[in-house]
Amino acid sequence: MAKGKTLARVCFVLGLAATIAAWKAPAAQAETITVTHWGGQFYGVPYAVAMAKGLFKKNGVDVTGILTAAGGGTAVRNTLAGGVPFGEVSLAAAVQAINSGQKLIIIGAGAQSVADQMWVVKKDSALKGIKDLVGRQIAYTVPGSVSNMLILMALKASGLTQQQVKLVPAGDLGANISAVSSGAVDAGFSDELIYAQNKELVRPLFMVRDILDPRMMQTVMITTAEYAGAHPDVIKGLIAGRREGLAYTLEHPDEAADITAKAYSNPNVDLFRTHIHELIKENYWSDGRLDYAVMNHMVEGLQITGQIKGDVDWPKYVDTSYLPSDLRSSQ
Repeated sequence: MAKGKTLARVCFVLGLAATIAAWKAPAAQAETITVTHWGGQFYGVPYAVAMAKGLFKKNGVDVTGILTAAGGGTAVRNTLAGGVPFGEVSLAAAVQAINSGQKLIIIGAGAQSVADQMWVVKKDSALKGIKDLVGRQIAYTVPGSVSNMLILMALKASGLTQQQVKLVPAGDLGANISAVSSGAVDAGFSDELIYAQNKELVRPLFMVRDILDPRMMQTVMITTAEYAGAHPDVIKGLIAGRREGLAYTLEHPDEAADITAKAYSNPNVDLFRTHIHELIKENYWSDGRLDYAVMNHMVEGLQITGQIKGDVDWPKYVDTSYLPSDLRSSQ
């Protein structure tokens, strides 16, 4: 009887040992997320680096694909339609979506400077500055986007009104360049990288930083309160992976540029390297911390358009509980 019990115990222990040996940590869950202007503008650099260096997987999330959008509400809609409702979208679009009743929350900061952005004209254009745009057609990306806010703010700062120009939503930055070079519009939206790739066609009319304080919260990370509540580890893993991707970018800018150029299927690696170095100088990316003064500066654009009145009551829009603890304090 004792021998039988001993044998049973040995079998149990051996079976348990085999089970433990065979067990592996759960694989990171594969996800598709949204980043506005992915493949064009540089909001996506931390995500490209995090994917390439396995930093999302390290934090328990396997980001296998990124949906792009031309900006504005399109990015919000893509976020809701993605594999996981997580996206980096324009702050203006996020505020508008929440105001319209969508159950979204802002969970972290993205790009916090507009220093590299500009409006361009044809290379042989007679226009010399923003005040020459009176009576002209000016392209931007889409309604509610960062570029929509910026052109309105730049006009106001220059003593002009929206009624003195014709604003045209042209789509992404490539579409803006095409609209300018074809003569469909007189000026179009660009950033320094896109301009550098099209110098034979266009030239800068004005830099945003020469007219406005460039410290503006361009983009924020959003999700739905329902999804975040049900999948907090996924949301925290995405935020942590992006943060680590940014940290790697700051330490290895040339490698980050090479990774991003490959992710964007763009052969202009040298231009990417130059541009990333410039963006680092401008403190372009936030590590996720929400700077409300910088956010309020961008909200001025929404106020100019009349889409909101008064200040934004940020506690009604923001949930910082998914940020790492050291990033939760507001500035």
